[in-house]
Amino acid sequence: MIVLGALVAFTFFVYFLANSIGDRTQVRYNDENPLRAQLVAERLSPVAQVAVEGEAAPVTNPVDLVPEEPPALGPAAAVDGEAVYQSACFACHMAGIAGAPKFADVEVWAPRIARGLDALYANAINGYQGEQGVMPAKGGRADLSDEQVRAAVDHMVEAAQ
Repeated sequence: MIVLGALVAFTFFVYFLANSIGDRTQVRYNDENPLRAQLVAERLSPVAQVAVEGEAAPVTNPVDLVPEEPPALGPAAAVDGEAVYQSACFACHMAGIAGAPKFADVEVWAPRIARGLDALYANAINGYQGEQGVMPAKGGRADLSDEQVRAAVDHMVEAAQ
């Protein structure tokens, strides 16, 4: 019975000690931090305001909504077909998974190249299912643009010629 009482007393002691330390550090590192308070206020601020007829329109800062000067547009950056291949196409085309023509395999690529680049582009962009294998649209990467897919196809065709 004494042992049980000692364990209960020790448990309460540890609980109150941890609670005391935890409260002080919580206040010091979170509640008293002005940057955190500012970030919380920004997150809790309304995203938009509604203008009601007959009342003054809510004031918004136009500088926040529209930049003073639009960014200068430079020439379009060339798409790197090799980089797209490495990030999206490598897994299947290096190993020949699901009938994918292996990278730089001239014999396998020759009949496909003979059908023309437009057919290759269409199969890569829209997907392909046939006797020769399966190609998901854009290699299963919907985030790729058509231009990036064409650049990757060009890279693979160049390697196979």
